[in-house]
Amino acid sequence: MSPRNGRPRPDPVGLGQESVWSYPRPPRVEPSRQSVEVWVGGERIGATTLSWRVLETSHPPTYYLPRSAFVRGSLRPAEGTSYCEWKGVASYLDLVGGGEVARRAGWFYPDPTRGFEVLAAAVAVMPGAVDRCVVDDEVVRPQEGGFYGGWITDRVVGPFKGGPGSHGW
Repeated sequence: MSPRNGRPRPDPVGLGQESVWSYPRPPRVEPSRQSVEVWVGGERIGATTLSWRVLETSHPPTYYLPRSAFVRGSLRPAEGTSYCEWKGVASYLDLVGGGEVARRAGWFYPDPTRGFEVLAAAVAVMPGAVDRCVVDDEVVRPQEGGFYGGWITDRVVGPFKGGPGSHGW
């Protein structure tokens, strides 16, 4: 990655890959039929083959699973909210499994803005805050920085926002 005019140069895209630099801004939401799993405390607490990906320039996709994909009792309301300029006000969830609690590891938009209404019944997960997230049998690598919830797989190439020096992208 070498910056050009303050913006990094996109990594080369291989067969079957997509570049996060091809994603739009503002972001878009699209359905996904990939197999998605979430693990906490050694237990699979969420699994689905119908989720939604939010795609935004320079960010790996964030996957949103339907609430019905989660094991009963694995989602617990947590304190706090945050604001996304695109999706609105997010509320947080603790994720519970195997006797462990991943604090504020999930979030959702109870009243998302126009264009993101489908996310009202869905939960996103911070991959670095749980045992693991899996997409099509590949363990996800969390997006750097601790603020963003992107899911990095071999299917996407960066460079990705979130690491040192990427604040202004």
